[in-house]
Amino acid sequence: MHTPATLVRGGTSKCWLFSQVHVPTDRSELEKLLVAAYGSTDPVELDGVGGATPTTSKAAVVGVSPEPGVDVDYLFAQVGIGTGTVEWTSNCGNCATAIALYAVAKGLVPLTGDRTRVVMRNSNTGAVLEGVVDTTGGRVHEFGDQTVPGTRAGGVAVGLAFLDPSGGTAGSLLPTGRAVEELRIGTAGPQQVSMVDAGAPVVLVAAPSVGRTGTETLDQMRADVPSLRAVRHTAASLMGLLKPGQEPGDAVPKVGLVGPPVRYTTTLGELVAAEDYDVSVRMLSMNSPHPAIGLTSAVAVATAGLLEDSVVSQAMGGRGGRAGSAGRGGEWLRLGTPAGVVAVRCSDIRHGVPGRVTVQRAARLLADARIYVPEPGAGTPGTGRISPPATGLQPSVPG
Repeated sequence: MHTPATLVRGGTSKCWLFSQVHVPTDRSELEKLLVAAYGSTDPVELDGVGGATPTTSKAAVVGVSPEPGVDVDYLFAQVGIGTGTVEWTSNCGNCATAIALYAVAKGLVPLTGDRTRVVMRNSNTGAVLEGVVDTTGGRVHEFGDQTVPGTRAGGVAVGLAFLDPSGGTAGSLLPTGRAVEELRIGTAGPQQVSMVDAGAPVVLVAAPSVGRTGTETLDQMRADVPSLRAVRHTAASLMGLLKPGQEPGDAVPKVGLVGPPVRYTTTLGELVAAEDYDVSVRMLSMNSPHPAIGLTSAVAVATAGLLEDSVVSQAMGGRGGRAGSAGRGGEWLRLGTPAGVVAVRCSDIRHGVPGRVTVQRAARLLADARIYVPEPGAGTPGTGRISPPATGLQPSVPG
């Protein structure tokens, strides 16, 4: 059998997007379809359309939303590489960027002049996002010159905003009630961390507390995967992300290092001076170093920067929490990532919590295709509403 799909680059990720009318509504059948389509049982995904990296082994099922004020719902899938499994509990801002352009291109949202607004709801977490797509001249564009750190290739400009992003999964911005914690894991010394739920549940480790700078290369980060994975698994329980007896996974919380700005060289060989950004960030994507930063992680870092005493505020010399650096005036917080500087804007701040977090992104339509998959496990296509996964968590819809 074959399944229609569209490949779209969103920011620094590539996502295969499926219309909900073309795929099974049953979750287990949908997972079988994605595993077969991506060749997910193979560590190089050779016999499928997967890209064999966490940022290129992503998918989403998209459909018109029945919710008033929301244009489309999307179910995000992080397809495992060599595992034959799919992770359903998270969201992806880069894929949301792709979905905004896809929704416009496929006529799910009517064009509105030079800019077209797309309101999206992530069915995995309940998060609501807004994409503003460049439709200059009242038409859909396949190409553009907007760039993002991590690639020199241009794309169609998309302004992506996360609306009321705090507490969507864990129920509050600070699941433990504190902006900074001290963790002791195994025989390692104490680690300073901030556990926040904004955009996604994230645990941020103060790089100096573990002998790091926050500007490590991707190769250096690979050596730290085991220790950061241990932090993630410990934090998952503390943040209330596990049901009793449930083993922690490798998707949530997201985990990484933050540190003060220092001079470093990007993966594209470009020099970044300390004065060019505000805080260094190195994140994992599943169990691999992220080549830039996931947008949900960027939202969490920027929101944590508003909190006095958080590890982000400390990395900024304390000015983040006291001044609301990302925020009351709508200023941009500059994150130093392996790929370069990513700017994030917190606005509509009430009691230290942003109502809106915006990142400038780019997307490009790459292909419309028919993906051929084996008949067994393909299931029966349906037209039902996209429903959240049965994770044991109770996602709330922001706003």
